[in-house]
Amino acid sequence: MNDDRALVFSRIKEALQTPRDISHPSSGVSHPASVSSGYASWLPAVTDTPAGRLAAFKERSELLKTEFITTTADNLASVVADLKTRHGWTSAAWHSAPLVDEARQALALPGFSTDGPYDSAALEKIDVSVTGCDCLVAQTGGVLANSRGTGGRTLSILPPHHLVIARENQLLADLPAAFRLVQDRYGKDLPSMLCFETGPSRTGDIERILVLGAHGPKKLTVILVTDNP
Repeated sequence: MNDDRALVFSRIKEALQTPRDISHPSSGVSHPASVSSGYASWLPAVTDTPAGRLAAFKERSELLKTEFITTTADNLASVVADLKTRHGWTSAAWHSAPLVDEARQALALPGFSTDGPYDSAALEKIDVSVTGCDCLVAQTGGVLANSRGTGGRTLSILPPHHLVIARENQLLADLPAAFRLVQDRYGKDLPSMLCFETGPSRTGDIERILVLGAHGPKKLTVILVTDNP
């Protein structure tokens, strides 16, 4: 067994031996179905304030190669129009949601909604997908999306660029907070897919060289619409 495989198996063995008591210091509350307290020490701590969450998400986004933009509701249209010009988008797909609809109007691009029947082959030819999300996770720089509320399973995967638009109150501190949101919002009626999108898709399988756009979008842009200018 080579050193890399031995390292992977040792980490799996260590994880299996970790107690499953789930909590996180930032929440102060134990949740037996979220994230183990043993795992909490492995995850970066986040100051659970608006400024702390914003700073952490911005830092993680830079590390993950996510394009992260903050703006106000009044400036959302101009920000989206600028993205269209900079990235050279000529087509778009979307699902219906208030912020998404506003962005779609600003883009003024040909395309279609995935809220009804659509052709998956046509979706592969679209330049950018525009979606909302359940929440953003400051701790990991991730976007939590689901098949029910963000236009189906493929909207955030097939187009080469994924544009996510979220409100400030959707930026949560950590994974336990995200899991609590899912539990409170859906209970036992979970969507058929829940997905944490942490930066553009990537692989390092070939000679450990990082390649973006391996099994999904090559680019991820997140716009956070804040309450204050």
